[in-house]
Amino acid sequence: MATYTGPKVRLSRRVGVPIADIPKHTSKRMLNAPGMHGHRGRRLRDYGIRLQEKQKLRYHYNILEKQFRRTIDEAKRRPGNSGDILMQLLELRLDNVVRRMGVVRTIWASRQMVNHGHILVNGKKIDIPSYRVQVGDVISLKPRIQKLARENMESMGGHEVPGWISFNPSELNATISSLPTADQIPFDVNTNLIIEFYR
Repeated sequence: MATYTGPKVRLSRRVGVPIADIPKHTSKRMLNAPGMHGHRGRRLRDYGIRLQEKQKLRYHYNILEKQFRRTIDEAKRRPGNSGDILMQLLELRLDNVVRRMGVVRTIWASRQMVNHGHILVNGKKIDIPSYRVQVGDVISLKPRIQKLARENMESMGGHEVPGWISFNPSELNATISSLPTADQIPFDVNTNLIIEFYR
């Protein structure tokens, strides 16, 4: 399946917010528009504002448009606030859960870890990054990748595991204890604008 393989910082600069929580993306210089004076051009209209919010979310979770649209459609079908349900569905993707555990630095590294078959869900190897975990699932790492995971955890000293994941750092496994809520998601985006974009 196709996936974006170009420069990742370019995505952060395009939408004006860091899509990954690493110094390369969060530095002030990188969030300025390209050029000597960082001129952004004309002000965005309503369509452009909604498009940019959608792109922020897509880049943050490393999802292609077709898959993102399917997730939007599923969120609209479910009862409740479509924006909150959309964020829940995206947070429960396996590659995102591995990132939130703090054993890798970025969504791209967690996707690679899943693709290479290093992640177990309830003791069974899952190599599909978009696999949706459920409450009660136990996510663990294969022994051969645990050394790398511990090194990554040491380099990410201030990482906080969200409250909906019960993480055991000594055994490098995590249990999904509850569904994520809007205040537990560490990425600020206006989901109402995204739902409006697809109307």
